[in-house]
Amino acid sequence: MNWTPYIVFAAAILVVVVSWYAFEGSWDRRLFSAEPGKVFANLDAAQAAAWLREHPETQVLDVRSESEFAGGALPAAVNISLGDEAFESKVGKLDRERPVLVYCAGGFRSRKAMEVLKGLGFKNIQHLHRGYLSWKPGATP
Repeated sequence: MNWTPYIVFAAAILVVVVSWYAFEGSWDRRLFSAEPGKVFANLDAAQAAAWLREHPETQVLDVRSESEFAGGALPAAVNISLGDEAFESKVGKLDRERPVLVYCAGGFRSRKAMEVLKGLGFKNIQHLHRGYLSWKPGATP
């Protein structure tokens, strides 16, 4: 049996995975770097649940589609889809002085949303690393 196609396929998958993690790492270093008077954090599900318990004033922002949101969401989440043409103006109505916990399904769209929130001057943005898919049922604050 000729193993060459399988080895090439496995190598290609490895390259894609390593490339994604390298890209995500560089993106995260930029997104979550410290700025004077501002807080930007990348929280896993347990840390996010603890954050919400300790900071009940947090605005929870779900940037998934309406249909995804209808399938389940974090407690007290507000759904403003990143795909909405009016996304920037809608999130701009949130309180920039209160913390925001932003998430999507897996973490890609919420990272893009973080860039928008930072650009709008939000001072405290918490990000749910790996998104709603990482959230455990019953992990309520």
